[in-house]
This record gives sequence, structure tokens and C-alpha cells, in this order.
Amino acid sequence: MAYTFADLFEHAVDAMGDRVALIAGEGQVTYRELDEHANRLAHHLESVGLGAGVHVGIQMHNSIETMTAVLAAFKIRAVPLTVNYRYTADELAYLYDDADLDAVVYHRGFGDRVAEVAPAMPRIRHLIEVPDELAPAALDAPVLVPGAVRYGDALAAASPARGFDERSGDDVYILYTGGTTGRPKGVVWRQEDMWRVLGGGLDFFTGEPVADEYQQSRIGAAGEQIRMLILPPLIHTSALMPTFTALLAGNAVIYDAKFDAERTWDLVARHRPTAMVITGDAMGRPLVEAYRHTKADTSSLAVVASGAALFSASVKDAFFEAIPSLMISDSVGSSETGFGGIGFATKGFEQHGGPKVGSHRHTVVVDDENRVLAPGSGGEGWLAKLGYVPLGYYNDPVKSAEIFREIDGCADEHSAGSTLRAVVTGDRARMEDDGSITLLGRGNMVINTGGEKVFAEEVEAIVKAHPDVYDAIVIGVPDERWGNRVATVLCPRAGEPDFESLEKHARSHLAGYKIPRSFWIAAEVERTPSGKPDYRWAKDHAAGRAPDHRID
Repeated sequence: MAYTFADLFEHAVDAMGDRVALIAGEGQVTYRELDEHANRLAHHLESVGLGAGVHVGIQMHNSIETMTAVLAAFKIRAVPLTVNYRYTADELAYLYDDADLDAVVYHRGFGDRVAEVAPAMPRIRHLIEVPDELAPAALDAPVLVPGAVRYGDALAAASPARGFDERSGDDVYILYTGGTTGRPKGVVWRQEDMWRVLGGGLDFFTGEPVADEYQQSRIGAAGEQIRMLILPPLIHTSALMPTFTALLAGNAVIYDAKFDAERTWDLVARHRPTAMVITGDAMGRPLVEAYRHTKADTSSLAVVASGAALFSASVKDAFFEAIPSLMISDSVGSSETGFGGIGFATKGFEQHGGPKVGSHRHTVVVDDENRVLAPGSGGEGWLAKLGYVPLGYYNDPVKSAEIFREIDGCADEHSAGSTLRAVVTGDRARMEDDGSITLLGRGNMVINTGGEKVFAEEVEAIVKAHPDVYDAIVIGVPDERWGNRVATVLCPRAGEPDFESLEKHARSHLAGYKIPRSFWIAAEVERTPSGKPDYRWAKDHAAGRAPDHRID
């Protein structure tokens, strides 16, 4: 059975070749056209000696060509690695080296950075430069990296037919984490496992596997096509895997090369998607504020789906106020776990604490002794994922052993008395009475103040709910008395926030030891491309300077 992304995509092409697959900028391609473009690029890669097992870096923003490159790598059993295009030269050099890249496909706008780093990497033996709508240039303009091949030339000289070797579900995909608290790490997934947990190979609600390799394309061909506007960058699974879930079922995906809140609503009016994928508050807040000023027709939009970052109750409420008929889904997961669960909200829903997801046979909470907590126990522990899990971190057996463990399944009805292979994440979670799981926050973002533990994400959600605050990151800073004190780097909506009002607001929702005591004001709160808070930036911003406001 062909449980690989290339084979499953080809099934969709064979069943629905004339449907529109991708829309980006002024361009669009059908399933058949996307397949032919990917075949051409795949044959080109083979022609220069690249094939099964080679690592292909894809340093590109959202575009049709980006997905073409990903599919081309999968077709020849190569390993695509999406590269964070915001990295500095030093960070990029680290990733190129750590990931053992053999080739890089890059948008021309990132060519200067590639030219700065790639020549010092002897393993990289092939470069392809792709035209870039964000950095337009004449078609005959010289490539920015000596020796690079033009994307158009590569496709023109290659065959649009398939004709590739048989693939295996054991073929791997390596996903590099964002590295918000340290160096990026490569998470190695079998393609079949990744497809199961994030590409539609398991029912997202029941956890049951699909019947066969043709089920997604078979059901898609029998139904009406829907359109999804996917806003996160394809360098992250929060965009790449929803794209595959859509494509394997015959649906259409809309991209924007660079996120712009006001332009997003114009895209909704123009292309009429049913669903829009975002990353939490980082996109949700500017989107809902831009909506208040738009006159665009958004009547097609039924679902806003968030994942990979905090989506606070206050921003959800603002969406419901703006679009009362909307449904919001809030997924949890990570690079190491894939899909961890999903929760839904409609107007009138009350969210208390962090995101809550329904019970799921593959998502559990374990205690510090790696024992699964029983549903209804009310206990707190670590979020863990069972079943289809990664093989480990790339070239890092020590770190792999910390995260990918054997756990005691005695409290799990499906595996009583057995040990289970699991990913135990750094996310703290609570097992609720009804079997649902509430996420409390990242364990490595816990602030220990006077012996009390404070989860940064919980405080962030409260601070950002104040009307004077546009965005905020909560950190711990050294304190002589308490060891650490809770602090906030915030971006106000206008001028200086009313700190007295902000303190009262926080005290009405949080215990006293969780109240932010030091505040730094920033013109903009920096986040990673996936929308997650950049805690390193926040700590650097606060270091070496007095806070703009302090509560003693």
C-alpha cells in the first residue's frame, strides 16, 4: 500500500485532475498541472544525481512553486526540509550543516542569504533559484548564487511524465523545529506516520485509521470541492500538513506570499474560501481588527482553524462579535507529536484557562513517573502522544531519549498492563473529569517565583485581553527576593497603557503571584514565522535596561 505523500497525491490527480489545486497571487494550477510541474522538477533533480535519501532544503515563502518543490522531493524519495527564511546567516549555516543538505531550492528574494552561506557548505551540490513575486526581476537576470540553475530552465528540460521508483511508507520527512528556546532540531518522521497524524490518515475526531490509500481521493471525487485559505508559512507543518490534507481530498488551497491582514479579507471576498487557517493570536488579532474596517464580502467563510500558537479567548470573542455564525477550531500539537487534539467553539462558548481538546485515544497525560493518568482523574502532568510517533531527533540520540520514551499504559483502557512508545512533550496539561484535556502551558516557559510555578501562556492570554494591549510576551526576570518575577514585554495599541487598569484587570483573573510586576514597552512584539512568541527576543529586549513600569 502506497502510504506516501507523493502516491496519495497522485491518487487525487488521477481522480480529480481537472480541479483547481492551488491559487497564489495571480496564478493557479489544476491537480494535473501541479503533478506535471512536480514531475519535471523531480526528473531534473534525478538528472543531477539527486535521489532517494538526499536532503533538499526548500527556502521559500508560500507559493505554487513551494509545493511543487516539496512534491518533487517526495516523488524521488528524497527528504524535503523546509527552511526558515527569516534566519540570520549564522542560524542558516547551522541548519544547512545540521540537516546535511545536499541541495537548496530558494526564492530569489532569499538569494543573497543563500549566496552568503551555501558556498561554505561542501555537501551542497545543487541550487535552484525560483522567480519571486516579492522580489521581481527580469527573466534573464543573472542568478544570485553562482552555479545555481533557473527554475524555469530546470522544468523546461525535463519530462512531465511520472516514471519514478516505487516508494515506501518508511521514506522519511524531517521537520525542523523553530528553535524559539534553543537551536533548531530535526524531527524525523516516517511518511506514513506523519500522514496518519496530520495528513488525514486518521479520523481527527475518533483516531480511527482510514480504510485504504484511495479513501481520501475517493470521497473527495464524490463530493463538492471546498476552498481553504492557508495563511501560515509553509516552512511550518501548521500550513504544510493542512495543504496536504486538502490536496489529498481534492480541495483547493489559496496562498498569500506574505501575511497582510487587510489583504486577507480581500482574498476571502475574491476566492470565497469556506475555511481559513491561521496561527493563533499572532494572525487572529490583526485579522479581526482589520475586519472591522473591511467592506469585503466574507459570507463564504464558515470556519477559522487555528493551530501551533495560543489562540486566546478574547480574540475568539472578537471574531464571534464580528462574524456571529463563525465556528472556530483550535488544534494542539507540536513538531514532535503532530496532531494532539482539537477543540471547537461557537458564539457563546466560554473558555477557561488554556485550549481544551476532547478525549482522544492517542493523546494522554502522563505523570512524572511516565504513568498514564486515567480520564476523570483531574490530575496534572505532561501531554503525551501515543501511536504514530516520530523516530526521533536527527543525529541527536541523547535528546531523543529524553522525549521519545516507553511509558506505563496501566491506566489506559486500550493497553492495560503494557508499555507504550510515546512522545512526552514539554507541555503541561490537566486531565479533566469528562476525559478532555486542558493545556496549561509549555513546561520550559514556567516561571518559578518564590516556589510558585507560573505558566507564561496563561498570563499572556490575560494581559492581551486588556483593551490597551495589542500584543504581549510574558517572561521571568531575576529578582533578589523571589528568585524570578513575572514580567511582560508588551506592544500597546496607542501611547502608554493604563498600568493601573492593567493591574486591576490581571488581579481579577489571576492569583497574586501570577501578576506581572515589570513591564517593558516595545513598538512591536516579535514572533517566529509560525506565530509563536519569540521568548529569546523578549528576554534580550528586557535585559540591561530598566522597565517602563514596575509594581512593587
